[in-house]
Amino acid sequence: MRKKILIIEDDPDILELLRIVFRESGHEVIFSPTELDTGHIQILHPDLILLDVRLKGSARSGFDICADLKANPKTKMLPVILCSGEHNLPEIARRCRADMYLIKPYNTVSLLSNVNKFLS
Repeated sequence: MRKKILIIEDDPDILELLRIVFRESGHEVIFSPTELDTGHIQILHPDLILLDVRLKGSARSGFDICADLKANPKTKMLPVILCSGEHNLPEIARRCRADMYLIKPYNTVSLLSNVNKFLS
């Protein structure tokens, strides 16, 4: 069964790289360069979210989005992978209850492997 991945990332170069990486993955991928509220995410009904911590031009950070998703009974089980170059990313991920984190720059083979683990 085809799974849906929501990628929230503000860097156009990383978005393009992820388009290439996921192009032949067999998954449906939705890209957003800015924040989405929990209601909108629920409408999209993704099976997994890749979420940047810092979103330039957005009112909320990836931390805030993740924390909101994990606090909501309807979305708390939705896997969230935080992706960032933040030096304290493990602590950020723990505090917002992300399911996993990947430090930028990340290995795309590892990224795909981890995504597929969550989606299997």
